Amino acid sequence: MSSSLNTNNKAGFLKWLPWALLLIVIAAFVWLFASMKTPSEAKWEPPRTTAVEQQASASVSDTPAPISSYHNAVARASQSVVNIYTTQVMEEHPYMDDPVLRRFFEFHNEGPQGQGPTNLGSGVIVSKDGYIVTNAHVIEKADEITVAFNDGRKSRATLIGTDPDSDLAVIKVDMTGLTPLGFREIPIRVGDLALAIGNPFGVGQTVTQGIISATGRTGLGVNKFEDFIQTDAAINPGNSGGALVDARGELVGINTVIFSRSGGSMGIGFAIPTALVEQVMNALIKDGRVTRGWLGIEIQSQLQDPTRLETSTGVEVLKVIDKGPAAKSGLKAGDVILTIDGIEMTDANTLIQYVARKPIRTELNTQILRDGKNKQAKIMLAERPQQETVEPPTTIDKSSLNGQPSYHGGDQDGPMMSEEERLRMREELLQLFENDAATQQQ
Repeated sequence: MSSSLNTNNKAGFLKWLPWALLLIVIAAFVWLFASMKTPSEAKWEPPRTTAVEQQASASVSDTPAPISSYHNAVARASQSVVNIYTTQVMEEHPYMDDPVLRRFFEFHNEGPQGQGPTNLGSGVIVSKDGYIVTNAHVIEKADEITVAFNDGRKSRATLIGTDPDSDLAVIKVDMTGLTPLGFREIPIRVGDLALAIGNPFGVGQTVTQGIISATGRTGLGVNKFEDFIQTDAAINPGNSGGALVDARGELVGINTVIFSRSGGSMGIGFAIPTALVEQVMNALIKDGRVTRGWLGIEIQSQLQDPTRLETSTGVEVLKVIDKGPAAKSGLKAGDVILTIDGIEMTDANTLIQYVARKPIRTELNTQILRDGKNKQAKIMLAERPQQETVEPPTTIDKSSLNGQPSYHGGDQDGPMMSEEERLRMREELLQLFENDAATQQQ
């Protein structure tokens, strides 16, 4: 009897053994496939501050306290902030065909072709394997990108992707073991302490202190998609792409632009928040570009005059683009969009930011006002078409004459000489060269 039972147990074991082996083989293949995913398939995750690092800054908080130093926070964050230098190959000057003018340019060390001026900016390390985030305007038109690290090392960088609409870019160095800067998880608040780290004017890594002056700043006319953190921590040329961190040394934003009449800091600087940085970086690392939702309408805020006492919320539709998502859903010019997915659209910037952050093929539940009556509309978002890129400014200069903001970036090339001026300069140079030759003969 016992022998028969053992035989039955053995037969049952042998019956299930192939299935067990098959499951083990399938599990092994799944694990192998997951471990061999290419970097482009893997989703980039923002670095977070570890428990040990949080413990080291336990005595530091955003609430008022007798703090004598932010050394620990700065020491940790500064390891992840880099200096970025870019060079651009210059084309041959159009006056090089003239031998007299060519001799003049070569005398002043301006050869027919070579590297242009070095542009300066900052960046933030966001992964151990070499991904760095910076501003798009820092590396624009660069033929060569050099990254200088806090410990003195340098490396050439390759461009992963750029998004001029948000003024963000991702570059990568062929290095490992880098120290990424942890992203702050809790939303920043007005009044919280802020530290700006970068390389202003090329003097070297510098830290400035201030507070968060405002969040959600829009309508500056700097980028197409704006959601800025405003701070009074000093931000100067060269700080672009650097880190704005909190009292614990966690990243809250990427410094990008200043408001100034002099070109230097006047206590009004702006940084791109980490929520937007994370969205753009994921897209650039995975696909090399950023896709955004699009309604296919032209809009304006209802409230135009800030001196009016009555409030008028909502966004008026000025034009509906043919065959666009809004046209397919039945929206018409003159409609006023009141809410999207239950969120009040207080102005055009709010609507643009909300739609741009939604994935394509997302259905939005929209409440509109038409002829004094509320109506509901469902709009399926399409991909925003590529538009002509415009170089964003690094400084906003408000004119003292008319109160209107004017925007400017780096130095601009002066106008070319007229033919008359060129001939006059040529004659003056010839006379100068002849006088020099006569002096040498004497």
